[in-house]
Amino acid sequence: MRPRAAVLARAALLAALGTLGAAPGSNPPLPERMADTGGGSQLITAQAPRADSTTGTLTWWDRRGGRWVRAGSAPARFGANGLAAGASRRQGTDTTPTGLYALPYAFGLAPRPPGTHYPYRRVTKESWWCQDNRSQSYNRWSEPLAADCRAAESEHLVTYDPQYRHALVIGFNYDRPVRDRGAGIFLHVNGRGATAGCVSVSEEAMRAVLRWVRPDGMPHIAIGTTSGPTALAQN
Repeated sequence: MRPRAAVLARAALLAALGTLGAAPGSNPPLPERMADTGGGSQLITAQAPRADSTTGTLTWWDRRGGRWVRAGSAPARFGANGLAAGASRRQGTDTTPTGLYALPYAFGLAPRPPGTHYPYRRVTKESWWCQDNRSQSYNRWSEPLAADCRAAESEHLVTYDPQYRHALVIGFNYDRPVRDRGAGIFLHVNGRGATAGCVSVSEEAMRAVLRWVRPDGMPHIAIGTTSGPTALAQN
């Protein structure tokens, strides 16, 4: 190799190595900056700019080779009154609870999208989500509606079209429900505008998420803001 060609080749190699070395630390992906991602290999982040925001971004991530890699993203909507800390959130406030939550199962008015492997429950005319604080079925699917659960305090799932064409149950206040904390928080298809506390995305994005999510990935959803007390990560 001629001397000048060797110098140019060495310079190109050093530049490439410098680029590769800088990339991982220059702007780590969001999950790398979070204190907890749920321990699985799949994670959904729902991030709003501020606590009073009604829009933001949903991103779904895979853990590959010890690093988090973005699998997809879409614009998202949040509660009409923004977001509130999940530990102190109150029912009926139209706020989306922040925090890290499991995703127990999916459901929908429409059949499961082809390629979906996550547990998926089909909505029928008898399907309700009980939100009655007095009921033993509080924050649970009820089919038919439980005798102690008032219809006026519950959601008749079949009436929510397009929102519940496809949805994932978000495990907020789910394992040990606290009365008046909130019930029926889902990731679902967009309606006309902001939600009553859920997270929503386009139907196309919802179908993509359902095709991506896997039981063996132990998926979780992290809901929060870019900055402030409800930030997903401390930069």
